Amino acid sequence: MPSLRVYRAADDLAREVAGRIKRVGLAVLGLAIILLGVLIAPLPGPGGIPVIVVGLMIVLKNSFKARRQFVRLQRAHPRVISPIRRLLRRDPEFVPMFYQQTLRVERILLPRRFRFVRGARRRFRRR
Repeated sequence: MPSLRVYRAADDLAREVAGRIKRVGLAVLGLAIILLGVLIAPLPGPGGIPVIVVGLMIVLKNSFKARRQFVRLQRAHPRVISPIRRLLRRDPEFVPMFYQQTLRVERILLPRRFRFVRGARRRFRRR
């Protein structure tokens, strides 16, 4: 025979408090993962970026304030945030995104006289 238990206000309050604790815990875990990604980022390779994106996904999923701040940041600086948004999609395209970021960094860091890298890159892609 099924239970005829009646839910009380205390049960609802306990569920709500438990949900809040879970969300706060996951947001703190996401921040810790982001911090770990920032610490890994100076190492060779793209190791820090995917870790930061995973932490950002956890934080944005569990924090309304972080989501609102991310949207504001996205509207203020769309060119900076667009690679992060591309990685946050359901099926992210890693290789095109990293290639585009490499081109951006090359344009920023290399003066015009060192743009011979562009020709070397194109020859490499043809092969």
